[in-house]
Amino acid sequence: MLRLLLCVVLAVAVLAPAPAAEPGMALIPGGTFTMGSARGLADERPPHTVTLKSYWIDRHAVTNAEFAAFLEKLGGFRNARGQHLFDWDDGDARLRRVQGKWRADPGFERHPANEMSWYGARDYCEAVGKRLPTEAEREYAARGKDGRTYPWGEAEPDKTRARFGAGWIETVPVGSYPAGATPEGVFDLAGNINEWTSTIMRSYPYRADDGRETPDILADRVVRGGAADTGADTLRGSWRGASVSRSARAGHHNIGFRCVKGAG
Repeated sequence: MLRLLLCVVLAVAVLAPAPAAEPGMALIPGGTFTMGSARGLADERPPHTVTLKSYWIDRHAVTNAEFAAFLEKLGGFRNARGQHLFDWDDGDARLRRVQGKWRADPGFERHPANEMSWYGARDYCEAVGKRLPTEAEREYAARGKDGRTYPWGEAEPDKTRARFGAGWIETVPVGSYPAGATPEGVFDLAGNINEWTSTIMRSYPYRADDGRETPDILADRVVRGGAADTGADTLRGSWRGASVSRSARAGHHNIGFRCVKGAG
């Protein structure tokens, strides 16, 4: 009888359908990991365990061309609540309105979009049926269950793995560093552009139910990843954007975003 029961359980496991593939996204299997670092900055402490369900994450940051298409469909840079979505008049932006249409600057179509407010990043994700990642999801995608220091592992950052230590907004097209990808094939989780998360900046330990994931509170939001013009230390998966301006109402020259969605 026990053998029969085991056979049934194994058969169900084998026959259970895998999650349908999401175009342009990588599946991050759920699990428990250690968030934060005892070796990092003060806001990365204390290290603590967090358990997450499986989710999909964009393989690349949202590009200028993609964000321009969103603004074009929206018909402006404010949402129905009057929230400012994009600093269209900032010279650091790489997309603008040309002859009445939102377009990426020539040559920057595949570069990560910047200068969107946190509201703009949130609204984009909602418009495509996704959402911003929590900072726990963003860190887990970068570090994995093994708690690696960088998305690619333990090797120190170099110019083959990430874009960092360059000049002001000297980004490169998304996916330019395959050697820096995670085992799941997620690109640029370190360097090129910092990325908004859904999470209000508060002290650890992280708890999703303590108010830090409230969507409509005006507060600084955590950014992750490091950027083209930041140093190697910002590429660590546990880094929380301590040296970056994180006002939700404004866009920033070195902050972009990517989206996630649940995996059932």
